[in-house]
This record gives sequence, C-alpha cells and structure tokens, in this order.
Amino acid sequence: MKLGILLESSELEPRVALIPEAIKQLRTLGIECLIEQGAGSRAGYSDDAFREAGGEIVPSAANVLSQVNILVKVSCPSIDQINALQEKSILIAPLNEWRNAQEVALLRQRNIMSFALELIPRISRAQNMDILSSMASIAGYKAVLLAANFSGKFFPMMMTAAGTVAPSKVLVIGAGVAGLQAIATARRLGAIVEAFDVRPAVKEEVQSLGAKFIDIDLGETDTQTSGGYAKELSDNAKQRQQAALAKHIAMADTVVSTAAIPGKAAPRIISTAMVESMKSGAVIVDLAAETGGNCELSKCGEIVKTANGVTIIGPANLAATVPVHASAMFSKNVLNFIKLFIVKGEFTLNFEDEILAATCITGR
Repeated sequence: MKLGILLESSELEPRVALIPEAIKQLRTLGIECLIEQGAGSRAGYSDDAFREAGGEIVPSAANVLSQVNILVKVSCPSIDQINALQEKSILIAPLNEWRNAQEVALLRQRNIMSFALELIPRISRAQNMDILSSMASIAGYKAVLLAANFSGKFFPMMMTAAGTVAPSKVLVIGAGVAGLQAIATARRLGAIVEAFDVRPAVKEEVQSLGAKFIDIDLGETDTQTSGGYAKELSDNAKQRQQAALAKHIAMADTVVSTAAIPGKAAPRIISTAMVESMKSGAVIVDLAAETGGNCELSKCGEIVKTANGVTIIGPANLAATVPVHASAMFSKNVLNFIKLFIVKGEFTLNFEDEILAATCITGR
C-alpha cells in the first residue's frame, strides 16, 4: 500500500496530516509514504525530516495522487484532487458532508472509500483517534489568549503601587473539550470564571477546574445525545437559556462561546440585545463562527467592533494557528485510526469494527 500526504492548498491551513514520526511508524507496518514537496514546511517539518523517517518526497500533488492507494488530509480534498485520485482508493480526512456535499457526492460517484474523521464515535477505545477533541482543545486555549490580547483589562488580580486591580470576569458558554480548555486557561491567567452548558453532567468537570457552573432550569432534561454531544434545544428551552444568561453576559469582561451541534449550524445564544448590554471594552470570542456563530453579530474570520465598544472575534480554524503541535496531535489521531486497518500485519477492512463502520461514508 502507498499512502500520500499533500501540502494543504489553502494558505490559511499550515498543518500537515502526518508528521515524520508517524511516517516512521507506518513504514514499520509496511506502508510506503509519498509526501508532496514542502507538505510539512509551514508546520515546522522539513522534507529532510520526512526522508529520514523513510518517506519519499515527490515534486507535486499530481505525482502523489496518481500513485497512492490511501490519501490522508487535514481538510476535505478539492474537486480536482478527488478527480485525480485512483478509483477504489481510500481517503482519510475530515469531510463534513453537510458543508462539502458536492465533494462527497463525487467521492461516492468515483467509488472512493472515504472515512470522515469527524465521525469518530465518542467511545473509550476511540479517544486516541478523536480529532475533534484534539483540535477543540487547541481552539479553547487560543480563544482565551485572543481574548486576553484584545481586552483592555488584566485577567489576574494585580496588586501594584498604584492600587489593586480586580481580576477579569470570564464567561464560557459550552463546556465540551474547547470550553473546558478555555476554562482551564482563563483560570491559569487568574480570571474569575463561570460557565454554562445544557448538559448537567459536565457540572462537576467545570467545578473541578475552579469555575462556577451556572444552573439554568431549561424545562427539559433530554439535552445530550448518546455520544455525549449537546442536543438542539426546543424553542421554550432556548428562551429560558437566553433569559438566564443575559445577566451573566452583561457582567462579563470576556465571553468565550463554544456551543456546537454536530452536523448542524451553531445554536444562536448571544443576541444583539445581549451584546448591547455589555460593558465597553468587553470581548466575545465566538468559536462557533465557522458554523454560523453563537452570537448574532459574529462574522467568521473577522473582528467586529460594536457601537458600544464590544469586540467580537469570529476566528476561523484556530487550531491551525498552533501548527506544530496541532499537526502532531492530528497525526497521532490519524495513525491510531490507520492501525485499525492493520490486522496481523495485513491490510484489512473489517466493518464489524464500530469505528470503521461509523466513519465510512462512501465506497463501502
């Protein structure tokens, strides 16, 4: 089997799908690795490092695509890349079919077996393959650093000759992996942190990190999927949520919003009226901006300044801003996933394995 790695085509995507250490391990499993020239350069991994690990550097994406049986990518491949793949080859990548319907339809048409990494089930055996958790952890960390950078206030309490400065108040909405990392980072910086999530089960995790959990009676208890993700709320529950959160948002110096529903647009939680109630100088970092935003005023990839002095940051692909560690984490997840294909030294596709069955969306 030959596996290929490309230089990601977007200038905003510096990560590489597999790092040299992973290439070394794949070679021991009998998989040849072809790497497009410069594929890892933006993430700090040189062509020489890939060669030393046993990979073969080829001059172009076309050279890779025409030869490999397996393609691993950080993002969904383009139409041209899919057309250049050999039929019956295997694609391993985040595919997000609800956003890339045309590309997935072409994969199906060309009989390419594709595995959507965002569909890795939330089971203990799959934790070391879960790219969503890995990348969300980075996003939560960076979101707080962004907020601290744009805030006009210190995060920690500061005792100075000029007097004592009170710590910033941070509200985190959504206590999944990104939210919990945001809480931990804000606490490390010395902020007073409170958090809310529609899933009562995360209350203990929030409190264990030193944050206050906001209890809201949503009028319903079925707020979590069997996979541990938040469910979309009813209209009545949404109204209760917004009414209760309004006063917390008004008092916050920073809001980090991470609420997401897999496969759907992000839930709208922060209304324009809520933003207007915030103090001048307050900051909102909306990690859901790529999927529509938790805040009505968010714009993906942009920084919005409101008339009342609130800064709303809608970052795109925050994990890519830490490309060295993000690539290493993504790579480890993918390597563990690929190992499911190797049974007693042979390349085997066993669709009785619930992880393979859950992630395969075309070509099966």
